[in-house]
Amino acid sequence: MEVYGFVGASGTGKSYKAFLVARDRGIEYIIDDGLLIGGSRIVAGKSAKREKTKIASVKRAIISDEEHRDELKAALEEEGVEKLLIIGTSDRMVDQIRTALNLPQITDITYITDVSTPEEIESARHSRNKEGKHVIPVPHVEVKKAFSGYFMDSLKVFRKRGKGTDFIEKTIIRPTYSYMGRYEISVNALNQMTEMATERVSGVAKVYRCRAVEIEDGLKLELEVGVHMVQRLDLLALRIQRECGEAMNNMTGLNIYSVRLMIKSIKYSL
Repeated sequence: MEVYGFVGASGTGKSYKAFLVARDRGIEYIIDDGLLIGGSRIVAGKSAKREKTKIASVKRAIISDEEHRDELKAALEEEGVEKLLIIGTSDRMVDQIRTALNLPQITDITYITDVSTPEEIESARHSRNKEGKHVIPVPHVEVKKAFSGYFMDSLKVFRKRGKGTDFIEKTIIRPTYSYMGRYEISVNALNQMTEMATERVSGVAKVYRCRAVEIEDGLKLELEVGVHMVQRLDLLALRIQRECGEAMNNMTGLNIYSVRLMIKSIKYSL
């Protein structure tokens, strides 16, 4: 295996540039903040950005946990990785990660100043320091389940390359440990939002009870409603479940794992 390093201080846009550096060198796999990323998918690991404190985040990033190390080692072997890019804030950090995973010596190290202008670095610092934004170099759909409840958005990047154009999709998140602090939604507020989302669905005549059950990285919704007989019951039920789940996802940013629906009454419209 050939192992490469990509180094830059915190908040200088390393993750933003990592995909471009990897592509230029023909590297398909990246280790970034505790994740093993292959192409546009998360292969293994847990992101340091999910940790609740800065210290825990650093430990996760350098892969100090034995279970985490074993998971990444197994994934590297299973994937048959030939070239790997390790992202770090210093040469020492890159080497710590390499050592933790028992990888060969670093072939070459690229620095953020080699691939970014001072203006680009300053812009990245502003996004990190003023807005608490971090970038993960995989598409939004790949990141969402692992970052339920985080503020996030999709970032699409186009780059001219010879006669063609590169298209790269990345995800911007605001981690729990960012200086802005953590936000929480009370159970009462979640129940109220679930009821409001249910009431807005066409075909719902009455809401008897709504409950949002918190589980790891998401919610399960339980609804008890009365309905107008406007279409076949099974189709109406599916639409209520889908529309309520989508509305709650949009309002909270949390993954909705299931919507359990009980129809308690039916109102016929003449």
